[in-house]
Amino acid sequence: MQKKMQLSLTVRGSGAEMVSYLIAKNPDNLYDRNEKDFKVRLFYPVFTKEEVQFVIYVKPDPIDLVRNSADSYDITHYINDREFAVSSLFITTIRKALGTALNGKPDEAYVEWVNHPFEMELAFGPVSTDLRDHELVELFEPMDYKVTIQRGESNIRDKSTARFVTIFGRQTVQNALKHVSILVPVIDNYKHYFLDEREVEKLERYGEGWLESHPLKQMIVKRALRFNALISQSKYYEKRQTNYSQKESPRIRLNDLRYEAILELIRTLPEKDSIVDLGAGEGKLSVQLGFLKGVTEILSIEPSNKARIKAIERFEQVNAKEGYVEPQSLAGSLFYFDSRLQNKDIIILCEVIEHIDEDRLPKIFDTILNDYRPKTLIVTTPNQEYNVLYEMEENMRHDDHRFEWTRAEFVQKVKEWTLNSPYQISIQGIGEEHPAYGHPTQMAIFRREEGR
Repeated sequence: MQKKMQLSLTVRGSGAEMVSYLIAKNPDNLYDRNEKDFKVRLFYPVFTKEEVQFVIYVKPDPIDLVRNSADSYDITHYINDREFAVSSLFITTIRKALGTALNGKPDEAYVEWVNHPFEMELAFGPVSTDLRDHELVELFEPMDYKVTIQRGESNIRDKSTARFVTIFGRQTVQNALKHVSILVPVIDNYKHYFLDEREVEKLERYGEGWLESHPLKQMIVKRALRFNALISQSKYYEKRQTNYSQKESPRIRLNDLRYEAILELIRTLPEKDSIVDLGAGEGKLSVQLGFLKGVTEILSIEPSNKARIKAIERFEQVNAKEGYVEPQSLAGSLFYFDSRLQNKDIIILCEVIEHIDEDRLPKIFDTILNDYRPKTLIVTTPNQEYNVLYEMEENMRHDDHRFEWTRAEFVQKVKEWTLNSPYQISIQGIGEEHPAYGHPTQMAIFRREEGR
């Protein structure tokens, strides 16, 4: 069976047929469009004067998703279910098709129906989320929805992790679509595209009239915008010193917290003109480095051509932004000397070293500290002690990790690497701290001593 993500909206009652005018889609014609690597289709399984249902689904082409990639033989692309989950990617892909309804601008003859509430049932899925079922319910209940959640079938476990959500209530079509446009990415908690000020504008436009009074407003804002620089721009954001209750916990992704910690650290450094993102992957950190004031050069170093292609596409999406310094994507490796990396202000290794055989690290750090000689080196890696809180069946967080160190082990390794190097070391944690196990991520900052 082909995988697809879908959303259906069913309205009942007098005037139900007006939905076709509100979304500007003729029930006699199949809406069929290609949006980048996805096929978007909208059709009406039911269409009467008293009941109308439309279904919009998105079907990714897994071949197109990796076409033009130098590593397209990598079979993991064909089994990556994130491309098949209702997510921020899904909402972005269907937004054009539902733009008339979202903006409340049908043909003039039907404008009066924009504010007409219908008895409706809106269903979407599959979703993949870190939220529990009761938390999903709490996102929709304040808008007077009733919520049901079903789990998909699985051939490998008792219950599938994929969930299908249906909300019931009396709403206008526009408001219902605004609600899911904001809350589906919040549920997903993963952005498939670069975030900038347009995300703030979108949140304020689609959140108007309901988000102001939502009891989980701060959670929604934080998961929708993700980064402090954007969160603080939102009119919905309320700076508070008190701790969040269990119900309102924002649970920002750890990867975002790492980036935020690295960016905040760099902002405090006096010398940050040139930065090397070593092992940059798809450029998610590199692209954010380009917005830091005082930075004039960013080298985004990555050995995988597949990842570099995605990074270059990410850089091109924002290279017209004012004040943005576009990173330079270069093929490179930790395993051989590269004169292009010498004497830079900052080198970053963000979640890289644990993917390398442990016995190769002394030589790598000797090269970085004594040959490249950055003014500051930033290294992050998992804290193995924290894994007990994740209740994992495996010993490590990722099957490609060659090791994960405790805090004491990391301190010992850092001391060994700097025995013959002129660097002062400080170590700090990233993420929510546990009194016994520390932080989920540990970060070492190496600062070269002046005059050496």
